[in-house]
Amino acid sequence: MATMAECRSALDRLSDTLAGADGDVRSAAALDRSLSCYIKDLDVTFTGRLAGGRIQVLDTVEGPPPEKAEIRLAMTGDDLVALVDGDLNFAKAWGSGRVRLEAGFRDLLKLRSLL
Repeated sequence: MATMAECRSALDRLSDTLAGADGDVRSAAALDRSLSCYIKDLDVTFTGRLAGGRIQVLDTVEGPPPEKAEIRLAMTGDDLVALVDGDLNFAKAWGSGRVRLEAGFRDLLKLRSLL
């Protein structure tokens, strides 16, 4: 089971990857939206913003997200680390229910280029 530090590190690496992207991925990452990532097995939520092509983690709270972010992710810590490391395909994980992504319709259309 991934630790909270490993999950935070994975989010930082994902942020670095998004910041270095170009084309459609860079355009999708350029959204300015509140973001939450609930790690189910640790029962912890990282909250922050997707802004300027980066994920900015602002807080970590116990339990599910206290407020509804504009972009919401939920998964296990191991799945987060595997996604960022390239060992787990996001589209397959989302389709099978291992990863949950919720956002407004327009945001989902933009974010699909990240898949």
